[in-house]
Amino acid sequence: MAEEETSLSGVSGAFRQVLFISAGASHSVALLFLSFVVILQCSLLHGGYDWLTASGNIICSWGRGEDGQLGHGDAEDRLSPTRLSALDGHDIISITCGADHTIAYSLSNAEVYSWGWGDFGRLGHGNSSDLFTPQPIKALHGLRIKQIACGDSHCLAVTMEGEVHRRETTKEESLTVKRTEMPLIWGRNQNGQLGLGTTEDSPVPQKIKAFQGISIKMVAAGAEHTAAISKEGALYGWGWGRYGNLGLGDRNDRLVPEKVSALNEEKMNMVACGWRHTISVSVIGGLYTYGWSKYGQLGHGDFEDHLVPYKVEALADSSIKQAILSDNSSASNMQTARVIMISGGWRHTMALTSDGKLYGWGWNKVENENKLSLVYIFEIHSPILNSGEITPLNMPYHYIASVCFLIH
Repeated sequence: MAEEETSLSGVSGAFRQVLFISAGASHSVALLFLSFVVILQCSLLHGGYDWLTASGNIICSWGRGEDGQLGHGDAEDRLSPTRLSALDGHDIISITCGADHTIAYSLSNAEVYSWGWGDFGRLGHGNSSDLFTPQPIKALHGLRIKQIACGDSHCLAVTMEGEVHRRETTKEESLTVKRTEMPLIWGRNQNGQLGLGTTEDSPVPQKIKAFQGISIKMVAAGAEHTAAISKEGALYGWGWGRYGNLGLGDRNDRLVPEKVSALNEEKMNMVACGWRHTISVSVIGGLYTYGWSKYGQLGHGDFEDHLVPYKVEALADSSIKQAILSDNSSASNMQTARVIMISGGWRHTMALTSDGKLYGWGWNKVENENKLSLVYIFEIHSPILNSGEITPLNMPYHYIASVCFLIH
C-alpha cells in the first residue's frame, strides 16, 4: 500500500491586519497578523481536497539594510516590505526601531530579540558587533516585558517583576505578590541617557537604581535623552538637556532621572520623545511639549525652545470637541475627543485623538517645498485607520512611516 502523501497546492482567503509599525532613521518594520486558509491536495488513495486555517504574527521590514537592521541576513536594502522569516512562529507581539537597529519581543518565548548596528552596545549582547539576523538578548531571557523603547543608540525595557511579601497576623501568616514595573536600560551613554550616574556605555541591560521602589508605567527615548512616567503619574527626564528637552527648567544634562516639577501636580499618562523634544499627555487629557522648537515641532506657534512642559493650546479640549448627533441634538451631546497616542520625530510631532483624527505639526518641507516650517497644527484625517481600529505608530526620527500601502 502506498503511503499517503500531502502537498501544499495553494493558499487562499488570506487576511492581513497591521498591528504595529515602527520607523528608524532609514528603515521601517511592521508587525502583522496573518490569517489564511490552506488548501491541501490529498493522495489518490483518498482523493479530493481538504483545508485548514492558519494564523499568526509575522514581521516585515524594508528600507536601508547596510547595518543589518532589516534582519534578513545580509546588508541589502529592501524597496518594499519583506517578510522576516527568521522570526516566524516566535509569537512576536511588539517591535521597536532605533536609528539603525531593531528589537522584537516574544511573550510566549519570554525572549527579546535584537539586530542591526551594534556600536556602543545598543543591541544588549555585551559587545559592539553588528547582527544581521535576530538574536535573543540573554540578559532579558525569561523576563516578562511590558514595554520597550529605543533611542538613537540606547534602549529601555520595562519589566514586570514579582516580589513576595510576608504579612503576619495574630491568627495566620499570608503571602502576597507585589508587581513592580522596573526599567532596564543599555547602549550609548555619553550624555547620561542611561540614568546610571555615569557616562559609560553599557553593552548589557542594567537596572536604573534611581527607580528602586518606584513602579514605572511608561518610558520613551530620544536621540540622547530619556523620559519616564511612574505608576503614580510623575514625569521624569534625564540625559542630554541642551534644548530643555528634559523639562527641568534649564539646559543641563542629567546623569540620573529627575522628577519634572513644573506641572502643578498634574499627573501624566503618556510620554514620547522626539530627537530633541519631549511630548506628554496628562490623565485629564492635556497635551504638553518641551525642548527643541527650531521647526515648530512643539506646536506653540513659535520657534522658541521651551525648558519646561508647556500646554499645546491648539489641541486643548475646547478645540477638539466632536458633536454626537441624535434625534434631539443639544449641548449635552457634545463629547471631547481625547489624545490617545503621541509620537515625536526628528523635527515634527504627531498626535492621534479618540475620534480617529491624526494631527501633525513641525517640519513640513515634504508637503510644501516653499514652506520649510509649519508652526501651527494641521489636521490629517485618519491615515492609519484599519477597519475601524487604530494602528500604533512609532516614528523615532526623520519621518512618519508610510503605512497607507500596507492597509487595504
